[in-house]
Amino acid sequence: IDIICIGDELLIGQTINTNAAWIGAEVNKWGMKVRRAISIADDAHQIKEEINESLSQSAFTFITGGLGPTKDDITKKTFCDFFEDVLVEDKATTMRVTQFFESRNLPMLEVNYLQAMVPSKCQVIPNYHGTAPGMWMEKNGHIVISMPGVPYEMQNMMTTTVLPKIAKEFDLPEIIHYT
Repeated sequence: IDIICIGDELLIGQTINTNAAWIGAEVNKWGMKVRRAISIADDAHQIKEEINESLSQSAFTFITGGLGPTKDDITKKTFCDFFEDVLVEDKATTMRVTQFFESRNLPMLEVNYLQAMVPSKCQVIPNYHGTAPGMWMEKNGHIVISMPGVPYEMQNMMTTTVLPKIAKEFDLPEIIHYT
């Protein structure tokens, strides 16, 4: 697998990238070997370039970051462009996001409704701890999974949805480390 962590905040030291270490340790337990883990900028060209590189080298690509409601969160749009797809509303996500804000007595803004927009070809990965859903896409037998950069949101998606789905659909080897 490849791990691509997106966010300028990772590159300038504002945020420590704990996602790559956590994903690496977790996928290894499930029999997947990490080929590389990189951090990249919130830059559409670089995101597409790295996904393309990963498609040529790995069976799975795990992406974190850039799915929030702010202007620098461009991963979802870039993801859609890369897969030549369009954004559509996922009604289940709209319901979850609406409930998320209602439970906190916060107003639901237009930017929050946009969280429910996902590529039409993706399988939505529910986010039970935040507003940005994950996205599972396939291209030429390669799986690309994009998840939020917030660690506890990503970790919940991985343990409840992503890894069980991979284990169910693929024959994974057992990896034993000897030191």
